[in-house]
Amino acid sequence: MDAKEKLITIYLYICDNGSIQTWLKSHRMSNNNQPEFTDEEVMTIYLYGIMQKMREKKQIYDYINEHWKDWFPKLPKYQTYNERLNRLAPAFELLVNSLIEDAHFLKDFGDVSIIDSMPIMVAKNGRSSYARSAKEICSKGYCSSKDMYYYGLKLHMIGHKQSKTLPFPEYIKITPAHENDLTTARPMLEKIENRVIVGDKIYADQHFNKELKENQNTELITPKKKRKKQEIRDAADELYSMAVSSIRQPIESFFNWLNERTGIQDASKVRSTNGLLVHGLGRISVALLLLFVFNS
Repeated sequence: MDAKEKLITIYLYICDNGSIQTWLKSHRMSNNNQPEFTDEEVMTIYLYGIMQKMREKKQIYDYINEHWKDWFPKLPKYQTYNERLNRLAPAFELLVNSLIEDAHFLKDFGDVSIIDSMPIMVAKNGRSSYARSAKEICSKGYCSSKDMYYYGLKLHMIGHKQSKTLPFPEYIKITPAHENDLTTARPMLEKIENRVIVGDKIYADQHFNKELKENQNTELITPKKKRKKQEIRDAADELYSMAVSSIRQPIESFFNWLNERTGIQDASKVRSTNGLLVHGLGRISVALLLLFVFNS
């Protein structure tokens, strides 16, 4: 599929999405309800730019203004475009949900899922202690895989394990960085039945796991923790934990792919709450479009 086809496909998916169109209609009822440059065009430009591996909104805007102006003759000044884009965070959230729902309606997934989280960083290391951007939704947290404190958000995901390809998201949630993974995951896990879910040690909770098994026939598998006063895990526990880690490895590959394709982890230049939500949700939307719509 060439660039023009991709651009058209993104635009049509947004235009054909009932939940997005309902929200956009209500969003426009009070002021300028028929702008010359539509909200659908605002979203399309941003998503297309990220898909082309552009990271900054100004870079995306300049590229469209230089190379695609014939397609977007009513493109406003950058400041106006940026302000309108930042108001569309709820529309991007609806897009994420719709892409997940459409994929699950059309595809038959297996009975094994993987759960994990990844950081979206506004500031890291020393700067994380005094960062204040988007403070309504951000906080300071710790990323164990990177052994690093950071200020920002955390992306939580449960994804279907697939053979020889990346897992496909089933549930996605964004929280402040300090939120505990298991606490955030509980409401998502409680919706899942007849499944095996593989996660890291942070999700180990014997009482909760027993409830999942009894109430939903869902088993949450995690690496073995050391027992009290145990300095070294025995060989059987070590082999079991290694097997669990190998099963959950594809979700780490998904996060690496997501960051490589969209730059989602680096939000250091974002300053506003709405801007940060657009940063995260827009990039998740691009990942879902690539996996489900473009199969790439």
